[in-house]
Formats: sequence, structure tokens, C-alpha cells
Amino acid sequence: MIQMQIPWQEFWQPIRLSLQVALLSSVLVTIFGTAIARWVSARQFRGKTLLETVLMLPLVLPPTVVGFLLLVLLGRRSGAGQAIEWLFSSPIVFTWWAAVIASIVVSFPLVYQTMKSGFASIDRELEDAGRSSGASEWQVFRYITLPLSSQSLITAYILGFARGLGEFGATIMFAGNIPGKTQTLPTAIYVAVDTGHTELAWLWTITIILISFVMLLITQRNNKKW
Repeated sequence: MIQMQIPWQEFWQPIRLSLQVALLSSVLVTIFGTAIARWVSARQFRGKTLLETVLMLPLVLPPTVVGFLLLVLLGRRSGAGQAIEWLFSSPIVFTWWAAVIASIVVSFPLVYQTMKSGFASIDRELEDAGRSSGASEWQVFRYITLPLSSQSLITAYILGFARGLGEFGATIMFAGNIPGKTQTLPTAIYVAVDTGHTELAWLWTITIILISFVMLLITQRNNKKW
């Protein structure tokens, strides 16, 4: 009987990094997506359709294109990239922070659209009643709008987490595939298949399927409660 030898340290490294990237990116993208969705949905202005089209672009662009654009915008030859390198004494390209940024960008449209739909479903008369009672815009948002859109908020976070966990194209372009440093689950699976390590590829695949299944199950149960 052939025993499968699994390098367990090598197995756990991309899992830990993927969870670390997905957790941080999902929190940040939920904050940004919620704030921008609230700002856009509460206003009518010239160019709104154009702005929303730009915000939704990462949803339809190939992830490799997103990764290339991030390299151009934040790479070592760009003004922003040089400013980051001067500020932190290190470039952001090919670091795990680059993986976080890539995950934020590609998952942003899902979070934004989910929160925009959530805000649109709120009865405006309830918000107006809060304003007429003397509440500030922040108080209206904090005590009326956000609680009423809590279902959408939970769904947006889970979608952002799942999308960040499964991100491949933009990550490999912008963060690279450095074992123990920037190698996430999707890139690890790709390399394992490419090098003939089918057992490792299967274990990582099962792991990411289980995590994604649990997150989507939570979303479904949350939707049924409401």
C-alpha cells in the first residue's frame, strides 16, 4: 500500500495566508463599499452613471487585467508606488499587502452592489422621520439605515470574503507567488497541478471548497431569518 507523504508545513502556509488576506480585505472592502454605496445612493449628480460603471468594472474585467493595472498604478515606477516605498521603506509589489489590495479591488463590485441594493430597500420615510426629530446624518445612518440594512451588510461581507479567498489572476500579477510570503490557496493549487503534486492540489481544493461552502451556508441561513 502506497502512503501519501504530505509536507504539512507547506500545506498550511497558503491556507493561513489566504485566511489572513481574505479576513483583512473583506473587512476593508466592506467598509469602503458600504461608505461609497451610501454616498452614491443618497445623491443625484451629473456623471453618476459613469462613476458607477467605473466602480463595477472589476466585476467584468479579466483579473489579470486588474492585476496589470495595479502594477501600473502602484508599481515601483509609478508615483504612488514610489511614495509608498518612501513611506514604508519597502515596495508594496510582491508582498502580502499587494494580495490584500488585489482582493479588495476584485471584490469591491460585489460588496458595493449588495449594499446599494440594501440601502435602496429602506423606507426613506423612516430616515426622514429621524432627521425631522433632530438626528444628524451620521445618527440617521448609525441608528436607522445601518440596522435596517444589516442583512445586506452580512451578505456583502461574506461575498467579499469568499471572493477574496478565491482571487487568483490579479493576485499572481500584483503579489506574485512566493511560498510562505504571497502564495495563497488558488496560486498554490495552480503550482501543485503544474508540478504534478496532485495530492496537495486535492487537499487545498477540498479546503477552499469547505470554507466557501460554510460561508455561503451562513449567507443562506441569514437570508432565511429575514
